[in-house]
Amino acid sequence: MNIKLKFYNTLTRKKEEFIPKTKNPTMYSCGPTVYSYAHIGNLRAYIFMDSIRRVLKFNGYKIKGVMNITDVGHLTDDGDDGEDKMAKKAAEEKKTPWQIADEVTKIFMRDIGLLNIDTPEVVAKATNHIDDMLKFVVGLTQKGHAYETSDGIYFDVSTFNDYGKLSGQKGKLAEQISGARVNINSEKKNPQDFALWKKAPKNHIMQWPSPWGQGFPGWHIECSAIAKKFLGAAFDIHTGGVDHIPIHHENEIAQSEALDGCNAGANFWMHNEFMQVNGGKMSKSLGNTYTLTDLADKGISPLAFRYFCLNTHYRKALNFTFDGVNGAATAYKRLLNLLAEHKDTNKACDLTKYKEEFITAINDDINIPLAIGVLWTMVKESPLSKDVFDLAVEFDKVLGLDLEKAEKEKIADIEIPENIKNLLSKRTEARKNKDFKASDILRNELAKLGWAVKDTANGQEITKI
Repeated sequence: MNIKLKFYNTLTRKKEEFIPKTKNPTMYSCGPTVYSYAHIGNLRAYIFMDSIRRVLKFNGYKIKGVMNITDVGHLTDDGDDGEDKMAKKAAEEKKTPWQIADEVTKIFMRDIGLLNIDTPEVVAKATNHIDDMLKFVVGLTQKGHAYETSDGIYFDVSTFNDYGKLSGQKGKLAEQISGARVNINSEKKNPQDFALWKKAPKNHIMQWPSPWGQGFPGWHIECSAIAKKFLGAAFDIHTGGVDHIPIHHENEIAQSEALDGCNAGANFWMHNEFMQVNGGKMSKSLGNTYTLTDLADKGISPLAFRYFCLNTHYRKALNFTFDGVNGAATAYKRLLNLLAEHKDTNKACDLTKYKEEFITAINDDINIPLAIGVLWTMVKESPLSKDVFDLAVEFDKVLGLDLEKAEKEKIADIEIPENIKNLLSKRTEARKNKDFKASDILRNELAKLGWAVKDTANGQEITKI
C-alpha cells in the first residue's frame, strides 16, 4: 500500500505531497505567551500540533520539533506599542514577570500532559535565547533590512519584496490592518515596519544589554532565532493558529528570508482555524475563555475535550458549546465501552480494509474526523474480536485517547436511578408484547439520558455511557 502524505500549505494555498528537507522531519510550533493560563482555544492549536507529530511518527518518521515559550517581548498591541504582556500581568498581581512566567508555564505543561499532547523535543524559553535574537537583529541591520529609532530597532518591510505573501497581501501593504497605526510611531519608515528590539525604560524589569543600550526583544524575532538555532535556517513545518498569519508569521517570513535567503524558514506553513463559543467570538471580556480546569469543574475530562476537538478538521472553525462537549464525552465513553467488549474476546478478524482506510484518512491533510469515523465503523460492524481492540490501540498512536485503558463498566458497580429503572421496566414490557417500535423509542430515550441498552439472552444489559 503506497500512500503519499499530503498537507495543506497555507503559503501555496493547496495540498502538497510532504517530502522532508532532511531525513528526519523538522517542525517549529508557536508556543504560549505565559502571562495567563491557556484557554481551550489555545489548547486546540497544541492538539493540532500533536496530531501532525503523531501522523508523522505513524508513518515511520523520527521528528525533531521545537516549541517556544514566550516569556518576554509580546506587547499588548501587535503593532509594537503598549506594555509587555508579562510586565503588565506582573504589576497587576504584584509579582515579578519571572514568577508569572514560571507559574503559567508549569500549568501549561500540566495541561498539555493531561491532553496527551506529545511534547516537542525542544521547549525553548525566549529569555534563554536573548543572545541568539541579538545576533539575528545585528545581522539584519548589517544587511540593510533594519534601522534604529528612538524606541528601538525596526525591520524595514520595503527591503523585502515578498512581504505579504503568506496572508495573500503581497503588493498590498497599504491595505493591511497595521497601516492604521502609522501615526502612532512617526519614526517608522513604513506603517508595517515591526520591532525587532525595543529600548527599555529604566523601570522596565526585563531588560538586557545590546548594541543599542538596554532593551528587550520584539515578539516576532524569538521564533525565527530559536527555529534557526535548533532546526537550521531552513526546516519543514511551521504551525500556529490562523490569527498568527497576517502579522506574526508574515513578519517571521520577512526577517528569516531577509537574513538567510529565499529558502530560509519553513517549507510548509500549517494553521488551525479559530474556536468559537456558542457561535460567537471567544474573549476575556465575554467571560468565555474557559480553561481545562473550568471544564474539569463541570465534569468534562481532558480526553473528552480532546475527543471533541478531534471530531472537527483542523482547518474548520470549531464551535464550542457545553452541549457539544458533553455529547462528545458521552460518545467517548461509549467508544471505550464498546472496545472493552472486543477486548474480552479471543476471536480473530480480518481488519485490513479498516487499517487502509484509517491510513488514507490521516495521510490526507490530517483528516482525523474521517479516521475516527473509520474507527467507529470497525468497532460497531465487526464481530466481537480482540483484533478490533488491538487495531484500535494501534490507531490510538495517532488519536491519543488512551484507548488501551478501555474497561467495561459493570452493572453491579452502577447505581441506577429510579427514572432509568422505570424506563427499563417499560421497555421490558414492550418487548414482551413484541412492540418493537416502542422498545426502540425507549432505547433512544435511555441513550439521551446517558444509558446504553443491549439485549442479551439473559435480558437487558444496561451500561452508563
